[in-house]
Amino acid sequence: MPATSKAQQRAAGAALSAKRGETRVKDLQGASKDMYDSMTEAELEDLASTEHKDLPEHKQQD
Repeated sequence: MPATSKAQQRAAGAALSAKRGETRVKDLQGASKDMYDSMTEAELEDLASTEHKDLPEHKQQD
């Protein structure tokens, strides 16, 4: 499952960093905190590794 926006990709990277113990969990906010609680390390790695060259900054609201 690739990220749909640059913001989502960055949030997944922050959550992945906390999941691996590289940053503190209490420093997470918003979407990255939700991702940390609800996703596995493999799922976070998949989102965080998405090439963000052609992604929008934020996902468009429908």
